[in-house]
Amino acid sequence: MEYNFRAIEKKWQEQWAASHAYRVSNDSPKPKCYVLDMFPYPSGAGLHVGHPLGYIATDIYARYKRLKGYNVLHTMGYDAFGLPAEQYAMETGQHPAVTTAANINAFRTQLDNIGFCYDWEREINTSDPSYYKWTQWIFLQIFESWYNRVTQKATPISELVAIFEKEGNTAHICPGDRNIQFTAAQWQAYTEKEQRDILMQYRLAFLAYAEVNWCAALGTVLANDEVVNGVSERGGYPVVKKKMRQWFLRITEYANRLLEGLETVSFSDAMKEMQRNWIGKSQGAEIKFAVKNSTEQVEVYTTRPDTIFGVDFIVIAPEHELVQQITTPEQQTAIQEYLDYVQSRSERERMADVKQVTGCFTGAYAINPFDGREIPVWIAEYVLAGYGTGAIMAVPCGDQRDFGFARHFNIPITNIIGDAFNGEEANSTKEATLQNSGFLDGTAMKPAMDIVISKLEEMGIGKRQINYKMRDAGFSRQRYWGEPFPIIYKDGIPYAMEEKDLPLELPHVDEYKPGEEGEGPLANITDWVNIAPDVKRETNTMPGYAGSSWYFLRYMDPHNKTTFADRKATDYWNQVDVYVGGTEHAVGHLLYSRLWTKVLYDLGHIGFEEPFKSLINQGMIGGSSRLVYRIRGTHQFVSHGLKDQYETDELHVDVNIVDGVELDTEALKKWKPDFENATFILEDGKYICGVQLEKMSKRLFNTVNPNDLVEKYGADTFRMYEMFLGPVEQSKPWDTKGIEGVHRFLKKLWRLFADEQKGILVNEQAATPEELKILHKTINKIDHDTNGFSYNTAVSQFMICVNELSSLRCHKRSILEPVLILLTPYAPHLCEELWQYLGHNESILNAPYPVYDEAHTRESTFNYPIAVNGKTRAEMGIALDAANEAIEQEVLANEAVQKWLEGKTPKKIIIVKGRMINVVI
Repeated sequence: MEYNFRAIEKKWQEQWAASHAYRVSNDSPKPKCYVLDMFPYPSGAGLHVGHPLGYIATDIYARYKRLKGYNVLHTMGYDAFGLPAEQYAMETGQHPAVTTAANINAFRTQLDNIGFCYDWEREINTSDPSYYKWTQWIFLQIFESWYNRVTQKATPISELVAIFEKEGNTAHICPGDRNIQFTAAQWQAYTEKEQRDILMQYRLAFLAYAEVNWCAALGTVLANDEVVNGVSERGGYPVVKKKMRQWFLRITEYANRLLEGLETVSFSDAMKEMQRNWIGKSQGAEIKFAVKNSTEQVEVYTTRPDTIFGVDFIVIAPEHELVQQITTPEQQTAIQEYLDYVQSRSERERMADVKQVTGCFTGAYAINPFDGREIPVWIAEYVLAGYGTGAIMAVPCGDQRDFGFARHFNIPITNIIGDAFNGEEANSTKEATLQNSGFLDGTAMKPAMDIVISKLEEMGIGKRQINYKMRDAGFSRQRYWGEPFPIIYKDGIPYAMEEKDLPLELPHVDEYKPGEEGEGPLANITDWVNIAPDVKRETNTMPGYAGSSWYFLRYMDPHNKTTFADRKATDYWNQVDVYVGGTEHAVGHLLYSRLWTKVLYDLGHIGFEEPFKSLINQGMIGGSSRLVYRIRGTHQFVSHGLKDQYETDELHVDVNIVDGVELDTEALKKWKPDFENATFILEDGKYICGVQLEKMSKRLFNTVNPNDLVEKYGADTFRMYEMFLGPVEQSKPWDTKGIEGVHRFLKKLWRLFADEQKGILVNEQAATPEELKILHKTINKIDHDTNGFSYNTAVSQFMICVNELSSLRCHKRSILEPVLILLTPYAPHLCEELWQYLGHNESILNAPYPVYDEAHTRESTFNYPIAVNGKTRAEMGIALDAANEAIEQEVLANEAVQKWLEGKTPKKIIIVKGRMINVVI
């Protein structure tokens, strides 16, 4: 019986599918375990070997938990909407619905080849109307809600209307515009449009005009992280700032709860810190500075109001509404030139580029409310309109960035700053300033921060304030391939569609060009947009993260037609127990998922408010690129070791035509027309390629298709090799060459069970203590490592175990069956086959997990170092439970000890059990 892995794997994949082996019930007496992968976007390039790393890790864990007696939810779907799908369709001249379906089929084939234990009956696709019906429904729940800061939860907007009718908004500050204040009588006197405009300033999903990153070539708005150096990350197209009406999610209302929730989940410290930094909570004060010769005031936010005496200039964001109002005629040209420059910069670049100092003086001056000093007002790109008030007070002697700005533009610097003094002169100057401003009570100084804020509040020009760096999340995209908004406009006023009319399906179009004013492509379908006179549909679509913010809930109840997921199902599965995915989603996806979950929790649709109990970020598998060297201006290629003798151009080649580092020169000629006339300068008869570790990418020709490796070595080998490469959380380079060793290991394990000539070798003989020791050491190690995602060390232990059992020629059922169960999560096809050979009618998936017995691994002897007068002269294996008298007899009988005794009688023998023995003469 040979190890025919191709036939074995095909057989079991077909049997698992036919028997619904991985079907999961929502009604089980077993404890539940929800294991989730960050589902993929189905690209046209398909999976390369880096993609399945996390999927294999979760598959092993899911199988392990099933063997441990859990009801395990483990399934897969596709994040199918979004810009990449639309661009791929445009590049290939097809409709995105067609390319997405084809790509999903290709992904499914690749995933099936690897043998995952997904319950495919729960598969989802975010671009399927039966799925995005509920994305639209959840959006409407968010749209029809506001955040009650008193109760600290989302509440239906109807309750807010009832409050306004009774008492106005005095008890509920407007989050969208704090200047909106009205009584109950005023509310009732407003028109319907005025009322709905006010409600829009409270809604958790709201419309607002905002500066966005508009890319005309892509026909869409881009997120800040999709813009690099003023161009789109995808395609390198120009990006400009444009004011457009956009949908937003008021995630800032949940900022504090998002921070608090991090204390209840098991994320890495680094991941938590990334989220904390993104949310960016700070405490301070807002202060109003009057503008000289103007009725305007500049309102700044500062975390150090006690440094107000050291303010030497004020900086406002280039987008700030005051820029045009306070700029003097003399500075208009310079300000406009600077604004044009800032238009080309993304927020990420503006914040990250700390070395480049740019700014422009408005010509205006603000007045320090305490000492009357005139303070110049500048604009600079490092201040953002969306953070705080969009204006800061700059204190150069207390802040490095302010200091650098002041030095760069020759702004005079004062020495007075809060509690910091420089010399007696500065100290006396500060004291006089404080005395004149009423900040000194006799000669005793009060705590500066509290005193300043109290004084500001007394003067009516300031107040305490908690701010967050995080901005409300943009939720509009001017593109075609996304969820249509379930919103209609009547006389320009937005209303929610009726739930019975969902889903609002995406209409078919053949072209995706944007509308005339930068609207989405849907704006061109007038018959779809115009429902009736003065009644129109929304023409933007939702962003890619809409469908991915709640997909884990749909997995719980994927075929429900009456709700997004039945409450009984969500109560049973509850939080995701283990979530595995890349760090690239550390902020966006994770924060949005947490937000949507909290809103649904507040509204009573689910019973938990954190979606993911535990998060593991798998590392990236880097590509090991192969390089060839073409002599410049020729078709001749020189081997790596000889390249320095020539002037060459370095080119990437397909790693699949290279064996290790040796190039298949004939394959290169056939690879591309450019190389069909290639000639080669070899070293030792071979063409040796250069090697470079970098990101695995189709563009660099360093991707490896898992299908090729599965075909050559088998899915079980591929699975174990990916895990053997290193810890799941660490990034590591791919090297196909090492896969041979894992394949040999599986063949060696097979030979413990079966022989090509003799057939099954397993016998019923009793296990020896040594064999039981090997088995139970393995049970303990594999159980510990699998539970802790330490799969590389688990694979190593399997290899040690098989080597030791092979050396003992162990073919005993009582030893091999438990080993097979332990290995099942890692190499499921091989284990199912051998389990059947051993006479079992039921699947190994249902076998009980082996139990570790410490008695079999407890050491019975110890190798004692034997010293004579303190110097080690011998080593002896002695039973740990031996009596001291017996130990003394064994030691004195030892030849080496006898030699060093020289016939003398020992004065005493010191025995330290399990440590050492010393003979004193």
